[in-house]
Amino acid sequence: MDFRFDIILDYLPLLMKGTLYTIGISLAGIVIGSILGLIISLGKMSARWYFNYPASIYINFFRGTPLLVQIFLVYYGLVPLILDTTDAIIAAIVALALNAAAYTAEIYRAGIQSIDRGQSEAAYSLGMTHAQAMRLVILPQAIRRMVPAFSNEFITLIKDSSLVAVITAPEIMYWSKAMAAQYSRVWEPYLAAALIYFILTYVLGKVLSYVERKV
Repeated sequence: MDFRFDIILDYLPLLMKGTLYTIGISLAGIVIGSILGLIISLGKMSARWYFNYPASIYINFFRGTPLLVQIFLVYYGLVPLILDTTDAIIAAIVALALNAAAYTAEIYRAGIQSIDRGQSEAAYSLGMTHAQAMRLVILPQAIRRMVPAFSNEFITLIKDSSLVAVITAPEIMYWSKAMAAQYSRVWEPYLAAALIYFILTYVLGKVLSYVERKV
């Protein structure tokens, strides 16, 4: 097979630029999704229906529909509705964050509910409010149990970020597709993209494994 390293070298600066976009978009999606996921998980665990029902509907919708469809809905619908125009980077971050929130909400819920009820009762007996008990007693213990699940979700999100190429967000897959179109080649562009994604997820996996051991 005539494998051309020269076209990879030609596109290497753009692939590196796309890698930075991939990291930035994924990191923003992870941070926003984790914060939103915590709020949604607390809503789902609430005994009040006006918190519980919307949270349950949100989780079921975003876990039950393809991420690609969600990206299109955000890019062509939600972002223009708010900004009167659309933006690929903003849409990519929002779509990934909204999707991640549904999955992290379930991670939070499972982690919180795994803590023995006696812990919260002991906190209440010390005069803590529900918010204080959650912040000072329950969450610190639950987060230790959530780390492996969060690690898997973060790695999955980085790989899923490749889908935002369909809305022309200039990340790794966008430039790989541009390379494939320009040179009418398949192996070089997509093997290069696969290698970059592998390096990103491998390094992130090692970092998260270290964090898991420390926690």
